[in-house]
Formats: sequence, C-alpha cells, structure tokens
Amino acid sequence: MNKNETAGETVSQKIDNRIKEYADWRGETLREVRALILSAAPKATEEWKWNIPVWNQDGIICTGEVYKAAVKLTFPHGAALEDPDGLFNSSLEGKVRRAIDFKEGDKIKKTALKALIKRAVAFNVAKQKK
Repeated sequence: MNKNETAGETVSQKIDNRIKEYADWRGETLREVRALILSAAPKATEEWKWNIPVWNQDGIICTGEVYKAAVKLTFPHGAALEDPDGLFNSSLEGKVRRAIDFKEGDKIKKTALKALIKRAVAFNVAKQKK
C-alpha cells in the first residue's frame, strides 16, 4: 500500500468521505478549502496522516481538521509566512506553526487564502533547496 492508498481507498476517497461525514457547514467548509488549496497549489499531493487530510508540496503545506465548532487549517511553518490579511487566528503563541479556524458563518477570504497557500509552497521549496 503506497502513501496514496489506505485500506483500499485512495487518499482522495478518504478525504471525500471525511467531507461527507459532516453534512453541515463543516463538510462544506472542508470541501471549499480543499478546492482552494488544490487550485493555489496544483502540484500539491493529498495525503492521509494522523487520520486527517494533509496537503503536501516539498513538505506539508497544511493539514485540515474538523472539530465541533471549527474547521482548522494548520500550517506547520505558519509563523514564517507573511500574513498581511490576518488569516491566522489560532495557534498564535507558538514559534513555528499557525492555524486558521473557520467557524460557522465565516466567509472564506479566497484570494487571501490562495496567496497564503502559495507562500507556504514557496517556503517549502526554498527550504528544500537549502
């Protein structure tokens, strides 16, 4: 079994199933941010680690977790990324990672999120070159 398959399902199917598990705003939010990630980083791969979706290009771009009150995108190197639009609103106390919690009714700032994803990819690419 390769990293793109788990228990007979592809990673894409696993993520589709996670979205379907949440037939409310959380599933819709995860679906929408997934589409934005793949649009902003078309070379990114989807992985399934720690029982959550992970988007990777030369390193982890971000992870997507679903909680009762939020859908959380965690950027493992978020503290190193410029965030002129102030998207990061969670895990702000750490020195390395940052996260965005999307709560019910939040409007996703699509252009800003895509720009942040592109900065995360650029960070990963630059890190790989060192």
